[in-house]
Amino acid sequence: MRAKPAPINTPENTDAAPRGFSIDAYRLVAPKVAPGLYLVATPIGNLGDITLRALQTLAGVDVIACEDTRITRRLTERYAISAQLKQYHEHNAEAARPKILERLSQGGSIALVSDAGTPLISDPGFKLVREVCAAGYAVFALPGPSSVLAALSVAALPTDRFFFEGFLPPKSAARRTRLTELARIDATLVMFESGNRVQDTLAELAEIMGTREAAICRELTKLHEEISRAPLSELAREAATLETRGEFVLVIAPPAADAEVMTADALDDLLREQLAAHSVKDAVAHAVELSGRARREVYARALELAKSMRGGDGEA
Repeated sequence: MRAKPAPINTPENTDAAPRGFSIDAYRLVAPKVAPGLYLVATPIGNLGDITLRALQTLAGVDVIACEDTRITRRLTERYAISAQLKQYHEHNAEAARPKILERLSQGGSIALVSDAGTPLISDPGFKLVREVCAAGYAVFALPGPSSVLAALSVAALPTDRFFFEGFLPPKSAARRTRLTELARIDATLVMFESGNRVQDTLAELAEIMGTREAAICRELTKLHEEISRAPLSELAREAATLETRGEFVLVIAPPAADAEVMTADALDDLLREQLAAHSVKDAVAHAVELSGRARREVYARALELAKSMRGGDGEA
């Protein structure tokens, strides 16, 4: 018979009953944890991925600071944890931080969790941790689930060096500029994307990074998890049939070791061709994508060529 869970998430948490958490039919006691701020990684989809230390800590703190109490409540209800839930997110952070610091000054213990994964990784919390450290209070990290590491593990791409970008700019022009910059990084790239933009992003990735190997990781650890591995050009062609519901992590291989940098003469020919039909800005963007040269260098050369092609009135 399953153990009967204690009442959970009540407005006021008292010590009338022992702190604890339940796993299946077993009720385990959790001692009150030492004062400080605890950064607790929570599951990115499968609630069974929570660690025992995380459960013990969440049950033992005075308050759990979370982005969305409705999402965190699913976890605390699953394991019958009765700690008080308080919101901490980017919209209320300025007002919430002083209250957290005050609670810590009184010897309190607070767990910070994000909606999914490890706090501070594309989630709020950096300023809080900085101010807690500056005030001299203890900060503890409880490692656990991370969609970044999960995606790297299953992408079948090099993992010795990787660069985490987080979310790309939502607007196409800014996104293309950023992808052009990322294309020159000699490491596997990991980025987040929303379902309503993933198809456009794949098309731009293919245009800018060509045939690099990549992986689309959708709904990691969840019931409908999908991993697609192929060259970017192929993934972009098939993007129209992609299921766009859910959370996406994109993993892109680093540039090939023998990737060539365009010669100066070839760069000039390319820029002249582009400048004849496009603005300096657009010509530079295209040339940077194809040449493998730094944007600053390409832009300086484009201004020189534009000036000579237009009789000294080049576009600045």
